[in-house]
Amino acid sequence: MSILVTGARGQLGRELCRQLGSAASGLDVDRLDLTQAPIVHRHLEQTRPEAVINCAAYTQVDQAEREPEACRAVNVEAVATLADGCRRLGCPLVQISTDYVFGGGRGQRHEPYCENDPPAPLGVYAQSKADGEQVAATVAEHLIVRSCGLYAHPADTAARNFPATMFRLAAEGRPLRVVCDQRCTPSYVPEVAAAIIFLLGAARRGEGPWGIYHATNRGETNWYEFARQLFLLDDLSVELTPIGTTDYGAPAPRPAYSVLDTSKYHKLGGPPMSHWRESLANYVTAWRGIHRAADHAHGG
Repeated sequence: MSILVTGARGQLGRELCRQLGSAASGLDVDRLDLTQAPIVHRHLEQTRPEAVINCAAYTQVDQAEREPEACRAVNVEAVATLADGCRRLGCPLVQISTDYVFGGGRGQRHEPYCENDPPAPLGVYAQSKADGEQVAATVAEHLIVRSCGLYAHPADTAARNFPATMFRLAAEGRPLRVVCDQRCTPSYVPEVAAAIIFLLGAARRGEGPWGIYHATNRGETNWYEFARQLFLLDDLSVELTPIGTTDYGAPAPRPAYSVLDTSKYHKLGGPPMSHWRESLANYVTAWRGIHRAADHAHGG
């Protein structure tokens, strides 16, 4: 099998390529600019992949408010180009999406969103991802996999994510202010990648329907609780203060509640998604092992 993984230099794309091994053909913008439709179509015709997993995305949520055209070029128009190419080849398209497609409905939500709940995006980035889903769904054999707050294995030193940022800031000795009123489920990339690969295989074998799936870790938390648990697991004493979203003052709106229901995925019998506390503990254990090895190598 030959699977084209776009956005292969991102943390999810890298992990998918690692888990797929020789079956993966990983490309990023330096080798395949998805905003250049003729080049994309030519590449697909020449390589004829058996499936496309699109991890490429404009993910700078706040900057998207200032650059809506650039955001939509990647998150909507490029998806349309891939979808057109996949229809021509008759190959499946897996579109990676986000919990941010929810959160804009009336009233405060307290129950996890199911796959058939209507999207209610807030802001340019969220709207672009919701629109990208609709475009991907024009391919007969499509998967739309929504996840949340991705963080890679700490061995992926190029990954930019919340735990890595918290550890970096803590090492600088700064007091930290972290938002406490956005409920979601940060998710560990190795588990999300395994779920995506399982879903694609199951759908291709006819063991599960094509369509939308949620793939996050289990449970729910907020970013302040998540940071506090991170530091507790590593026995770090950090001055940590909870703040509200309005105090943070980000240009783009964020969902107050965007927890995703994963029961549809789990009913298929895929690799289990751990509770977020367990996944975070696995991350910290790996992080400590890597840093102990590094300290030993440097005589520390």
